[in-house]
Amino acid sequence: MPKQTFFNLPIDKQEMLIDAAMTEFSRAPLHEATISNIVKHAGIARGSFYQYFEDKEDLFFYLLEKYTEQNEAKYISLLQENDGDLFEATIQIYKFMLQAFQNQEHRVFIENAFLNMNHKIVKSMTNNEDLEKFINRRPEMIRYIDQKKLNITEERELFHVLKIIDSVTIQNLIQNFALELTFEESLQNHKTEINLLKKGLARN
Repeated sequence: MPKQTFFNLPIDKQEMLIDAAMTEFSRAPLHEATISNIVKHAGIARGSFYQYFEDKEDLFFYLLEKYTEQNEAKYISLLQENDGDLFEATIQIYKFMLQAFQNQEHRVFIENAFLNMNHKIVKSMTNNEDLEKFINRRPEMIRYIDQKKLNITEERELFHVLKIIDSVTIQNLIQNFALELTFEESLQNHKTEINLLKKGLARN
């Protein structure tokens, strides 16, 4: 996470540094990106960088966290729009993410993250937490999911349902980048798999 000195900066200076980081992490994956390029684009001294972040990994994961938070906020609004229908909201958030990839810099940044995943990246973008932490961190999301529409009997099962949906969505994003799928191909693949989950895979 950024140091407090970063948040003390004027908003325009924060955005300048974030934009410079996005440019660099879009140019190259984390292990190849350099602080030198980031400070050059941001127009700040290298020493100033360390007043705001511990290292480039700290900045990279802050950007990923912001991306995840923005998607979660959109997910909650889609749950509200769809009367708590978890599956329909999931299909729509995936479409929203694909549409956001029309911005080339944004697309390449996320592509670099997904195609160069390690444990820390997976952890920052998924429900890699225990039930108690999940409930404490996502009370709004839980509130807007209509659990009566799900074949579950307790909140713990909802936690695992969301982990399964996360896994399906992330795998589809990886395939979208790795296989260079079209918008429609990627959207249809994800929709098919989410609808299979909704329908159930076992015959009675």
